[in-house]
Amino acid sequence: MKKDKRVKKDAKVLNAFIHTYCRENHGVVPGSLCPECAEVLSYALARNIRCPLDPKPKCKDCKVHCYKPEMRRKMKEIMKFSGIYYIKRGRIDWLFHYFF
Repeated sequence: MKKDKRVKKDAKVLNAFIHTYCRENHGVVPGSLCPECAEVLSYALARNIRCPLDPKPKCKDCKVHCYKPEMRRKMKEIMKFSGIYYIKRGRIDWLFHYFF
């Protein structure tokens, strides 16, 4: 049950961050994704569900990197961009989702 809650929380954050990144960098209509970002989102959600570690550490702190190097680089870019984007716009609530 605890894993289900974590997966839902992580999916919410991933979804928001990837949609923001795609909208701001690829110019797509809000609520939709370009094919590249849609692939990254589905890949990240699948990896998150299959994570064998409990409790799951943040991916950047994990000793077992389950992402392919290219996807890991892309996710790092997305998280950095979107995190800064939300902080600059006063969306501190996303920090609470990330840390709690």
